[in-house]
Amino acid sequence: MGMVTLTAGIDELRPPHCQGNARCEDPQKWQLGYLFAGLGFMAIGSGGIRACNIAFGADQFDTNTEKGRSQLKSFFNWWYFSFTIALIIALTVVIYIQTNISWFIGFLIPTCCLALSIMIFLMGRNSYIRLKPQGCVFIDMAKVINAACRKRHIHDLPTASSLYDPETRESENELSVLRHTDRFKFLDKAAVIVDPNSELNTEGVAKDSWRLCNVEQVERLKCVVGILPVWVAGITCFITMEQMNTFGVLQVIQSNTKVGNFMIPPGWMGLASMIALAIWIFIYECVYVPNASKISKKEARLSLQIRIKIGIIMAILCLLVAALVETRRRDLALKQGTFLSPLGIAYFLPQFILSGLTEAFAAVSVMEFLNNQVPETMRSVAGAIFFLSLSIASYLNTLIVNLVEILSRLHGGKRWLGGHDLNENKLERFYLLIAGLGILNFIYFHFFASRYIQSYEESKRRKTVLEDRVDAGYVDLPEKKP
Repeated sequence: MGMVTLTAGIDELRPPHCQGNARCEDPQKWQLGYLFAGLGFMAIGSGGIRACNIAFGADQFDTNTEKGRSQLKSFFNWWYFSFTIALIIALTVVIYIQTNISWFIGFLIPTCCLALSIMIFLMGRNSYIRLKPQGCVFIDMAKVINAACRKRHIHDLPTASSLYDPETRESENELSVLRHTDRFKFLDKAAVIVDPNSELNTEGVAKDSWRLCNVEQVERLKCVVGILPVWVAGITCFITMEQMNTFGVLQVIQSNTKVGNFMIPPGWMGLASMIALAIWIFIYECVYVPNASKISKKEARLSLQIRIKIGIIMAILCLLVAALVETRRRDLALKQGTFLSPLGIAYFLPQFILSGLTEAFAAVSVMEFLNNQVPETMRSVAGAIFFLSLSIASYLNTLIVNLVEILSRLHGGKRWLGGHDLNENKLERFYLLIAGLGILNFIYFHFFASRYIQSYEESKRRKTVLEDRVDAGYVDLPEKKP
């Protein structure tokens, strides 16, 4: 961020300003190299922070206590709440300073915020709960896949008693130990002991971890495989949010953005989504959960299945509303024969609010599912998978847009997308196409992906019973081995 800030503050690091309507000078290769180096460092840093800060925050809660488990359930909502508030500040205060006062000051503010965050983070280094590194999870996954493929000739499905399951555990207590499950039985072949003499040493430990894996390694891979169906459903929801960040803003650009004597910047429309998200999370955590829990005498939260389904429905409604508004916007613009439509900016608020509610229901729930489905040692992997889904949704959206633009003009008809004027396009048809994908996503989630959430919630209920028995003193956890 500091390198990018210097490009705005030092004239030599960027090409000279354009003079009137004259041709602007291209940047020199070393100037582009400097800028790309700064953006590269930013990408690497974001990859480290985004993948780990959710996992590191979740590690601070003691899931062996009832209070810690209750706080962890709220953590993901409040994390998304604070993330959204930060975006609101960035899209209002910081962008206003960049466009109206100084790009250098506008870049300097987040740079200083990052420097301050490092100081605050280091100040608390002695109070954090820090789990010891357990090695590379992806290498363990590769070992399981390799071992399972080597032993694919085993036709009889292995039983739990025939699997390699050494007593030594990496987990500190019984609640976090991964036990053998019956799902994805093919992967269990990686832990089958075919020939004890060649696969085990005299102490009963595997000689080659690429040929024989333990149950813990196999179950970790099963966790990742088990979250993929729900992860795919989340990607489709994120594609909907991409439409509002791109075409939704373009709709506003070609509309009447004047409110009184003030012109609303089209880029500010994203604030409606973020404010809707923040308000819902606040209502859910501070109003609904406390009151519903008080009435039902137990913690009352909407299940992950219900929340994700509501999020998918919100995504479909968002696109249908956007299609109706776009039809009205273009008709008014063509009727007047102007580039800008007289349609007011308030008509676009519902679709942006619905986009924010899609994120509030679906995105937060998917993030919670990913982090709770995997063991504590893999939470950073879950965080990386979540943000990877946002990136994939962006790339898929670009692919869909390019395909629609090419296919819609094959027979000489009016193309749906493309060009510099939405009045010459059929954007509402593109919205309806994405809404159709949302309907297919709902069917896919309801009849297929939701089963993996049911399996997760059933295991969570069984785990809660064990936790309650531990809290009541009926079950003693094994002491941590030296």
